[in-house]
Amino acid sequence: MSSLICLRSLYAGSMEGDTVSLLTAGERALAMADWAEARDAFTAALEAEESPEALDGLGEALLWLGEAYDGIELRERAYAAYHHAGQIARCVPVALWLCRLHAANHGNPTAATGWLARARRLVDEYDLAAWRPWVVLHEAAFTTADPVASEAVAREVFQHGRQVGDDDLRLCALAELGASLVAQGRVEDGVSCLDEAMAGSLGGEGTHRDTVVWNSCTTIISCSACGQFPRAVDWVRAADRYAARVGPPYLYASCRTLYGELLVELGDWVQAEEELYAAQAAARAAIPALHNQSAAALARLRLAQGRLEEAERLVTGLEDQPPATGVIAELHLQRGRAATAEAGLRRALAGLGADRLEAAALLELLGRAELAQGHPDGAADLGRRLGKLAAAYTCDVAQARGARLRGQALQAIGEHDEARAHLEMALTTFTRLEMPLHAARTRLLLAETLREISPEVFADEARTALAAFDALGAAHDADGAAALLREAGVPVSRPGPKGRTLLTRRETEVLELVGEGRSNPEIADRLYLSRRTVEQHVASILAKLGVRNRTEAAAEALRDG
Repeated sequence: MSSLICLRSLYAGSMEGDTVSLLTAGERALAMADWAEARDAFTAALEAEESPEALDGLGEALLWLGEAYDGIELRERAYAAYHHAGQIARCVPVALWLCRLHAANHGNPTAATGWLARARRLVDEYDLAAWRPWVVLHEAAFTTADPVASEAVAREVFQHGRQVGDDDLRLCALAELGASLVAQGRVEDGVSCLDEAMAGSLGGEGTHRDTVVWNSCTTIISCSACGQFPRAVDWVRAADRYAARVGPPYLYASCRTLYGELLVELGDWVQAEEELYAAQAAARAAIPALHNQSAAALARLRLAQGRLEEAERLVTGLEDQPPATGVIAELHLQRGRAATAEAGLRRALAGLGADRLEAAALLELLGRAELAQGHPDGAADLGRRLGKLAAAYTCDVAQARGARLRGQALQAIGEHDEARAHLEMALTTFTRLEMPLHAARTRLLLAETLREISPEVFADEARTALAAFDALGAAHDADGAAALLREAGVPVSRPGPKGRTLLTRRETEVLELVGEGRSNPEIADRLYLSRRTVEQHVASILAKLGVRNRTEAAAEALRDG
C-alpha cells in the first residue's frame, strides 16, 4: 500500500474538511526531510480542503523531489491564497522564494524582478520590518548588476543579521558578499567569505534549509566562474552527509547543472546523470539558455561514456549556442573532422575572448584540432597560452590542460623526454584534483610517449589507464587503450559490461515498473514524474542495458528479480 493510501486511510475521519492532522503530518515530514511523505500528506490535505499551507508545503516538497515546475505553480497559488486570507506576512517569503526560482531555475529576470518588487511593496505597505533586510539582500543578489553596490549591501545586511541574532540572514549575506568580491576579481577575499558561509551553513548555524540551498548554489556558481574548481569539489564533498540526509542542496537548474558537471569530473557518473536529468526537468519552463546548458552538460557526460550518437542528438540544433561548442568540437574531432572543429572553436573563442578562464577547455580542444591537422607548433603555442591564463587566475585545472597540450605537441615532434615531463606534471595535477577521466587520458598519453623508450613502463601505464576507463564506464576511451595495448602485442583482459550497476536509483525504479508491464504514463503517475522525464529514463535504461526495446528491458528486469 502506498504512503498516500495509508495517509488517506489514517485520516479518513478528517476528510470532510478538517485538514489539521494532515497538515501537521506534512509539516513533520518536511522537518524530517521526508519529501515523499510530505508530498503525500499535503496532497491528501488538498483533496480534503484547499488551504494556503497545504499548497505551500506541497510546493516545497516537490522542489526537493526535483519537480520545480509544479512546485512554482503550487507556490504561486499559495501566495494568492495567503493574500486573500489576509496573511500578508506569509506572502513575503513565498514571493522571495518565487523570485529565486524564476532567476536561478528559469533564467527569467523579468519574473524574478516582478516577484521581488511585490515583496518590497508588501514590506513597505505593511511595515514588515523583519523582512526588509531579506528583500534588500535579494535585490543585491538578483537585480543589482554592479558588484561594488552588491558588496556594500551585503556588508550592511551582514551587520544587521549579527545585531539582531538572525543567523540565516547573516550567513546568506556573507555568501553574497563573497560572490560580489569574486565578481570584482578579488578572488582570495571572496572565496574566504564563501568558505565561511558554507562552514556555518553545513554546521547547522542557520535554522532553515533555504540557507544551505542559497549558500551552496552561490558558492558553486562563484567558484566555477573564477576557476576555483578544487574548492567547489571540496564543498561538494563536505556537503555529502547533508545530501545523504536531506538531499543535494543544488536545487535550481543553473547550479544543479554545475553540480552535475562537477560529479562528471569527479567520476561519479551515476549520480551525475541523475542530477543532470533533474536539471533538465527543472529547466523545462526556463529560457532556452538554461535548456541549452543542461542539455550540453548531459551531452558531455554521454561523450565521456563513449555514447557519441546520444551526445550528438542532445546538441542537434545547438550548433551556434556557446554551451554546446565543446561537445560539438569533440564530436568533429572523434569523427576525423579536425578542420570543422577548428573553425567552430575559433569562432566561439572570438566571441567569448581567449583571455577568459571559461576559454580554457576550448583552447585545449583547439590545440588538439591543430595536432590532428599536423600543426604541433600551433598546439604548443596554445599550451603556453593556457599556462599564462592559468597563472593569471591561479587555476590548477587550466595549468594541467596547458601542460597536457604541450606534452602532446612535443611528443608529435619527437621530443619524448620533454613531453614526458609535461605529461607527468599534468597527470599529477589531475590526480590530485580527483579528476579520474582526465587523469586516465593523460596517463594513456604518457604511455604512448614511453612506448619506444620503455616498453615495460608503457604497458603498465596503459593497463592502469584501461582499468580506470573500464571502472568509469568510459567505453570509447577504454576501447582505444585496449587497441593500443594489442597493437603493441600486450595481452588485454577486460571485465564484461557493467549493465545494471550503472543505473541510477530512479532508473532502477523505472525498470522495475517496466518489468511489471507498466506504460510510460502509468510510470509517470506512480513515481510523480512528468511523462517526458520517464521517456528519458527509459531511453537511458535501454542504452545502458544494451537492449533494443521495452520487452527486452522487462526480461532483463525479471532475470534480475
